[in-house]
Amino acid sequence: MAAAEDKSADPMVAEEEEDEGNVQLVSQEGDNFQVERKVAKMSELVKTMLPEDEDADESQEIPLPNVKSSVLGKVIEFCRKYKEDPMKEIEKPLKSSTMSEVVQEWYANYVDVEQEVLFELILAANYMDIKPLLDLTCATVASMIKGKTPEEIRKTFNIVNDFTPEEEAQVREENKWCEEA
Repeated sequence: MAAAEDKSADPMVAEEEEDEGNVQLVSQEGDNFQVERKVAKMSELVKTMLPEDEDADESQEIPLPNVKSSVLGKVIEFCRKYKEDPMKEIEKPLKSSTMSEVVQEWYANYVDVEQEVLFELILAANYMDIKPLLDLTCATVASMIKGKTPEEIRKTFNIVNDFTPEEEAQVREENKWCEEA
């Protein structure tokens, strides 16, 4: 009996027991996603919304009104993969504009999505406070910018140049030091 008591006193065992069970994440549209508690706790937002004394058998509902169902599904996919096979640290500055040279193949393929989805993932990662996902998605945007001229960046992100030629010349002159480095 003493061995069982010692186990529950061990903080590592207590934390594992606390991570058992499921959580219901509810998207903006009201769709429910049943997620393992340990996966859901990758989100600092979700972690703070989970009661500490919650029975592992009971499924807790966490509303995420700022996250669409399609995006929440992708966020959960990322978190599950990360728990199983963590992404390696992203070196800064980026060593390449090709994501497969920056992170493992699965993660590079994960962010090989349309720009709109990528930006929604950034917003969701920021809102849910999931640092590894935010790092990955922001690094992907950085890789899309890396080595490009301002004109190429505008074209990539459909940004209208609203500077007059005079204003643009002035900005270039003020920031000449950036291009010299």
